[in-house]
Amino acid sequence: MNQLILEKYASNFRAQLGYSNTESIHLKSLLHKLGVLAVFRPLDMALSGIAIKSGDSNHFMLINTARTLGHQHFTICHELYHLFIQEGFDYQVCQVGLFDKKDKEEYNADIFASKFLIPEEGILALVPDTELKKAKVTLATILKIEQYFSCSRRALLNRLFELKLIDKIQKEEYKDNVRASAMNHGYSLKLYEKNEVSEVIGDYGNVARKLFEQDKISETHYYGLLEDIGLDFSTLRNDGDEKE
Repeated sequence: MNQLILEKYASNFRAQLGYSNTESIHLKSLLHKLGVLAVFRPLDMALSGIAIKSGDSNHFMLINTARTLGHQHFTICHELYHLFIQEGFDYQVCQVGLFDKKDKEEYNADIFASKFLIPEEGILALVPDTELKKAKVTLATILKIEQYFSCSRRALLNRLFELKLIDKIQKEEYKDNVRASAMNHGYSLKLYEKNEVSEVIGDYGNVARKLFEQDKISETHYYGLLEDIGLDFSTLRNDGDEKE
């Protein structure tokens, strides 16, 4: 599949979901909207995520929170390709951002993720006219774009290089000292750090509760299922309020 087709798919998917090509997307809200069961938890660094599709309505993704938040966002978009764009898809373990042409669908998923997360129209809207020439985009503009689209520096530099807005020298220059450059321009480091959170998005908890209320599983099994997704009931008082 060539890049123009993937760009069209990314743009059409945004439009179908009600987003323009200049908007930043809150990806966890999008997962709720799409009905994707998403599990976030720290895993081996070699893994970015996993996507599983069963039938037309059961979509699952696992996101590695031992990677930076920016990498997690790219991974979500990569898995969306597998779940909603790729034909005949059922299962894939992913190491994203490699753009490896030897693995056709992983390459397509990386290209789609890049165009869906950081659309060209949105980039151009954030670059001053005086910088819309090759090798003229400044570090301040790069920081503004990556913070707006909540993407990793690596993903953005690849996108800017593809659009011929930076050259190889800038791409090499800006890939280093990412955290320091953000601090020096007054930005939070949250985007560039791994958060190692455990979280579930979707109706997993509601399904577990329903099974318990219908006496299909025991109370012990019910709490065990919730603890499996990282919920710790020992942090609650008997009345349900959080301990101070």
